[in-house]
Amino acid sequence: MRDLNDVRWKKSSQSGAYNNCVEVAALDSGRAVRDSKNPTGPALRCTTPGWSAFTAGVKSGEFD
Repeated sequence: MRDLNDVRWKKSSQSGAYNNCVEVAALDSGRAVRDSKNPTGPALRCTTPGWSAFTAGVKSGEFD
């Protein structure tokens, strides 16, 4: 499993100066997501198809 210390993490521009959101990193095999308040904590990894399904669900309101 790839060490995530060297990946580039991005957080939403909508979060502004607040540090209470998630950050996402692109991986060769998909994406990783972590809590911006705990950058050394655990990260959730998902495959490219899994990430696509998740973001489609978010956009469609599936999780509202």
